[in-house]
Amino acid sequence: MANLSMRSIRYDWHHGGPVVTQAIIALCAAAWVLEVVLRYLSPALYVNVVGGGLYAPYLAISHPWSWLTSLFLHAQNPMHVGFNMLALWSVGPTLERLMGHWHYLALYLISGLGGAAGLSLWAWLRSDWSVSAYGASGALFGLFAALLIVYRRMGIELRSMLIWMAINFAMPLVIPNVAWQSHVGGFVVGGLLAALLVSRVPGLQHASMHTRMWVYGGAIAAVLAVIIVVCARGAV
Repeated sequence: MANLSMRSIRYDWHHGGPVVTQAIIALCAAAWVLEVVLRYLSPALYVNVVGGGLYAPYLAISHPWSWLTSLFLHAQNPMHVGFNMLALWSVGPTLERLMGHWHYLALYLISGLGGAAGLSLWAWLRSDWSVSAYGASGALFGLFAALLIVYRRMGIELRSMLIWMAINFAMPLVIPNVAWQSHVGGFVVGGLLAALLVSRVPGLQHASMHTRMWVYGGAIAAVLAVIIVVCARGAV
């Protein structure tokens, strides 16, 4: 059975299957189950795990791992993880097939970093360091924006995509404690990166996707890291 599963994964990897999307969903689901178990069996450990893994702008320097771990943790309400994973499954496979596994993963992670930067900028501008966030939403909004850019470039009908995005953007209006700042940050960064990847910027218009992702993605990630660190220092 294990060999069969590995063969299936290898087949999907080489034939454009949504391997990375499935892996992200599996990680988020596993993390959520762990949270639920810890909450009932060891509340103190639960607080340490979630408190250490969520993203809080004023702890961004002392807890740098939270830039990544916050993308895979979710609230105890199953609607949070369930809705996010449904949204990921609705857009992820298409982007993964179009971009390739590693480039898609890079887009996801950089968009998530954009979500963290968006929350940090808000905290810094408002001098409100009580804000924090966890969940895949920031990265998901980056994927939404990227798919919009790609669909527009390909001339594909955008109406259904815009409706789905409008529903997601409206969530903070009906659900309390939603970090909309992360949504905006992820959306802006994901859209910017996708626009650069499909653009014809002089010097890189004939470069491979791999090269463009390294150049554009690396530059954007570096800028976001600087924003996060500078904002965090403003909390001291």
